[in-house]
Amino acid sequence: MEELLNILKNIRSDVDFEKEESLIDGNVLDSFDIVTIVNGMEETFGIEIKASDIIPENFNTVKAMTELVEKYRNA
Repeated sequence: MEELLNILKNIRSDVDFEKEESLIDGNVLDSFDIVTIVNGMEETFGIEIKASDIIPENFNTVKAMTELVEKYRNA
């Protein structure tokens, strides 16, 4: 999902998001990064992410974030 990668690279250009498998567990992203990512996802994909879905498991990898976006786009 190229749009998601663009959001992530705009926030943290120093991270290889396609290879990183522990964005939260490895302290690559902080809480401010997550808030910024959520805002970017909501604006870009026209979705509204519930607070209950803003958990580490949904932001630890690009795959997990993609699945979260798809969940809301298909709802």
